[in-house]
Amino acid sequence: MSRAKVQIDSMSEMSLPLFLPSAPAETRAGAASAPKAPSYLRDHRKRLRSRFLEGGADAMPDYELLELLLMGAIPRRDVKPLARALLEEFNDLASVIAAPAPKLAQQEGVGPSVICALHLAGAIAARTARSRVLNRRVISSWDALLEYCHTVMSHRDVEHVRVLFLDRKNCLLTDEELGRGTVDHVPVYPREILRRALELGASALILVHNHPSGDPTPSQADIAMTERIRQGAEALSLVLHDHLIIGASTEYSFRANGLL
Repeated sequence: MSRAKVQIDSMSEMSLPLFLPSAPAETRAGAASAPKAPSYLRDHRKRLRSRFLEGGADAMPDYELLELLLMGAIPRRDVKPLARALLEEFNDLASVIAAPAPKLAQQEGVGPSVICALHLAGAIAARTARSRVLNRRVISSWDALLEYCHTVMSHRDVEHVRVLFLDRKNCLLTDEELGRGTVDHVPVYPREILRRALELGASALILVHNHPSGDPTPSQADIAMTERIRQGAEALSLVLHDHLIIGASTEYSFRANGLL
């Protein structure tokens, strides 16, 4: 080959672009679609869904219910190990769902999608339980009220204070969180609670707070605080119906135990 020919070929090769133009995004997406879950995993998930739809939650252990919940957040991975690990770390299903985001994020395999799915399940459960007592007479729906309080508060890792505000017919107007503290203490301000009752036009109220230790027995501070609120409410023609302390699986009623 002549020297001139070699030079021409070299120049032609050097003139080619270093990278070929990228294909449009739509073309790339079609050519390289997301990998599908392996068949064994698809079959396992199908069986779980069928068992839940046919037998409900009672037909499944907690780890399988948690698996079902995690499947939507992690679509192409076996989530059984993660479900078992979360239950081992947080002890039970309700505690997994109620766990704070920073603690969940410390667990291997847990990202924003998993945290969102877990907290969404908790929010739906609380909203559903609340709907069973909102605008209904508290006396006739006491069991539903206790269920709501346990759903919202029994698995919190620090103390919270909620106040249930009632109208003249003892129907629930609304409930609000008015205090958040530590594992064994929460600041309570009677003036703020009573001021809020007057703003809402409430006629009565029920105090609710949780004990993260699981033991709902009131402390002397709980008893003293309740008495201050009772006296303040009485001066404003408001009725303090009860103070409920929510434990892990039971509750303590001040009225039922003769403290109100």
